[in-house]
Amino acid sequence: MTNQLQIHDTLIDLTQGDITDQDTDAIVNAANSSLLGGGGVDGAIHRAAGPDLLRETRTLGGCQTGDAKITKGYRLKARYVIHAVGPIYRPSDPNVANLLASAYQRSLEVAVENGLESVAFPSISTGAYGYPVEKAAAIALKTVSDFARVQDQIKLIRFVLFDPLTWRVYDQALRQISP
Repeated sequence: MTNQLQIHDTLIDLTQGDITDQDTDAIVNAANSSLLGGGGVDGAIHRAAGPDLLRETRTLGGCQTGDAKITKGYRLKARYVIHAVGPIYRPSDPNVANLLASAYQRSLEVAVENGLESVAFPSISTGAYGYPVEKAAAIALKTVSDFARVQDQIKLIRFVLFDPLTWRVYDQALRQISP
């Protein structure tokens, strides 16, 4: 399953699969603030990259929610891992949507700062952090499409969605975006 949208020089691509298999310049890790590994996407990336990733993340001093930091990709096909910390979903927190958008925005800014042209994202915060996929998909796709409209360096922004349900939700959200 795949769906794509071209915005200026950037292709936004949705695919179902395993983010650790992507050969983009960078993959984004849905990290926790310690950057020292965890479950879900975070654990899978750390396992696939090998122990050198943990050694490097230990030197970074963690990461604030809504921010992102970069490391090498080690044993991954991707040359880099951008570690983005999304928020734990709390519907009563008026800042939760802004923090999620910031995690995507900062990931793309870090990619540009490092001369990268392709980035693969998971669905940040929708696993253990409990963000409803429908809300998260709309925020993620609006953030990356707005970014694509104002830059020309990143040529590919891919969302690698683990299961068919999440892919369908992102597919519906992408159809709501007009170029």
